[in-house]
Amino acid sequence: MSNILYVFFISMLPILELRASIPIGYAFGFPIFLNIIISVIGNMLPIPFILIFINKILHLMSHSKISFFNKTAGFILKKADKNKDKITKYATWGLFLFVAIPLPGTGAWTGALVASLLDMKRSKALISIFAGVLAAATLVSPICYGFIDFLRFLI
Repeated sequence: MSNILYVFFISMLPILELRASIPIGYAFGFPIFLNIIISVIGNMLPIPFILIFINKILHLMSHSKISFFNKTAGFILKKADKNKDKITKYATWGLFLFVAIPLPGTGAWTGALVASLLDMKRSKALISIFAGVLAAATLVSPICYGFIDFLRFLI
């Protein structure tokens, strides 16, 4: 598999996302622009599907005869219901910030799950998540490439 595809597929994985793919692309010697483009596209590719299907998947899991699926889905749905009113007021900005923070578990996949559980409008959620992914790339890239190279890229 080519290194470009490797970085692309790493960026699509939950938890890893572009927080892992950008450092890997850097290790492969990719130019910063190519690395960011590949990582952002790969990170965003699964998101519309998650936004569309995750509620259906959770519903199926919550009615599963497999205890693990049933309990996991029940826990997620109960947590979301409990905190829904508190969160929806700031959902768009909160989702952006949540996705933008480059820590494991705070990326686009989890953001899409949160948006779906809050019944956010898909278009708003997609824009917030995309902006958050771009912000995360902007935060991760200088760490890998160094601030001087990153500033050269911006200019």
